[in-house]
Amino acid sequence: MRAKIVYFCMALSLVGCNVEGVKKEIKEDKNIVSDLKKTNSTNKTLAPSKIIDELKWKDGLKIKWFKHGKGDNLKEEEVIQINYQVFLENGTLVDGNELLNRSSLPFLVGYGMQTKGWDLALLHLKVGDFVEIFLPAKLARGKYGVKGLIPPNANNIIRLKILSKVQPTSRIDGVKIWLLEENASEEKKATENNAIDFHYMVGTKTNPKYDISYRRGVPFRMRFSDHGLVSGLKKAMLGVKRSDKVWVLVPPREGYGELGLLDLVKPNETLFYDIFVVEVV
Repeated sequence: MRAKIVYFCMALSLVGCNVEGVKKEIKEDKNIVSDLKKTNSTNKTLAPSKIIDELKWKDGLKIKWFKHGKGDNLKEEEVIQINYQVFLENGTLVDGNELLNRSSLPFLVGYGMQTKGWDLALLHLKVGDFVEIFLPAKLARGKYGVKGLIPPNANNIIRLKILSKVQPTSRIDGVKIWLLEENASEEKKATENNAIDFHYMVGTKTNPKYDISYRRGVPFRMRFSDHGLVSGLKKAMLGVKRSDKVWVLVPPREGYGELGLLDLVKPNETLFYDIFVVEVV
């Protein structure tokens, strides 16, 4: 269980960016990410090759394509399956699905699952793209870094493959639900008569991860009879089982609507819940 909790607890950094980019074709580049050859990575599927295209921003964000995909660019609120690695400039691997013994991981575009540079870059990518992204420190972990892992003011280099889009498992009154991991061995499903203990992260586009139960060390207990809970969340939790991993997008009319929530949720904002079910009681 600990591994699953760590798996879905990716940090974020919120900073500004000037996204005026100019695209150009690159015919040949013999010095392809040579500094990254010194790495402890075992993910051979992300070994770089000939650069065929490039996109640069004035703020320092860069994308280099090794392969172009097909179709439209990714959009906010789409869930994609990715294979990725994050390096420091000295070639040290600091993040990636291989470190969790996963061949790929899901990612929701536009909700600050990683740093802001990720979401900016993803909006210029499509399924099938294989790229290298240079994130200047201000669009990565910034002046704080990550203690013991990423130094302050460190640039990040991401190798990334967009493998596929992941469609919602179900939709209820505009609420989108992705059952990312199901406990197939469990038969007991949550009904309105049950209580559910679960860990969660919840946020919006403008305020990602504003509340994280993991920080408190104890799961949240929800009863369907409880007043004040988001109606869309209740609808999404019907039928879940112990150890299920669920993502939920709740539209404003099923969330906090036109009023919002204090200074946490703006009026008419969609909510994103990242949920791990601990127990159905």
